[in-house]
Amino acid sequence: MSPTITITNEDILEQVKLSGKIPEIIEEIVTRKVIENAAAEAGIKVETEELQKAADQLRLMNQLQSADHTWAWLEKQGLSLDDFEKMNYINLISNKLFRHLFADKVEPYFFQHQLDYARVVLYEVILNDEDLAIELFYAIQEGEVSFYDVAHKYIQDIELRRKGGYPGIVYRQDLKPEICAAVFAAKPPQLLKPIVSSKGVHLILVEEIIQLELDNALYQKIASNLFSEWLKEQIAKIDVVKQLDSNCLSSNSEA
Repeated sequence: MSPTITITNEDILEQVKLSGKIPEIIEEIVTRKVIENAAAEAGIKVETEELQKAADQLRLMNQLQSADHTWAWLEKQGLSLDDFEKMNYINLISNKLFRHLFADKVEPYFFQHQLDYARVVLYEVILNDEDLAIELFYAIQEGEVSFYDVAHKYIQDIELRRKGGYPGIVYRQDLKPEICAAVFAAKPPQLLKPIVSSKGVHLILVEEIIQLELDNALYQKIASNLFSEWLKEQIAKIDVVKQLDSNCLSSNSEA
């Protein structure tokens, strides 16, 4: 017969403490309460039909195809039916609050910061020797050697070398200022003169500059960032008072 282990609520709380996640959990609690309070102040409500639809979507997302599957999943997660409804409620009011606060601010923000969302397709080799970089620059321009050959010879990282120095599509805001200015002034396809930065001497081939449109994915990204920044500002204003049983935190106080 297999041995059994009984896990109590006290065991779970102790493990939370031992995992060092109490500060993270407290931040999540504060975030939830900020959202609930802000939604109440804004008069945001959730209808029964909306809760049902959200529950159906959550079940679909977790592949819970029957009532038995749902109950088994809830038991595994340590959730009651009320907890499940609370999850859906929080998700709904979060989405509604986010739309209430920022639905009409995303587009103006995008146009104001449009340059930040420009992207570039480039290939890059970083060298330690500026004279060598200049020599290779002219050699590529004269057709004596290809950029791929230079990348294959001088890039140390195996995966990056195999891709010929292609790091993936890069956002403007992720480039160092001294590199960004030169890259976005290029007329692709163009090989840039070597650029010196704190990382070394950059030999860059600009293949394409991509100006983004405000599609649904970018809309959601901007809106999510705005909402996150708003939440940080609200949380920073709050004085968190923890009314916890001293016995529950005895191990912390002893530490």
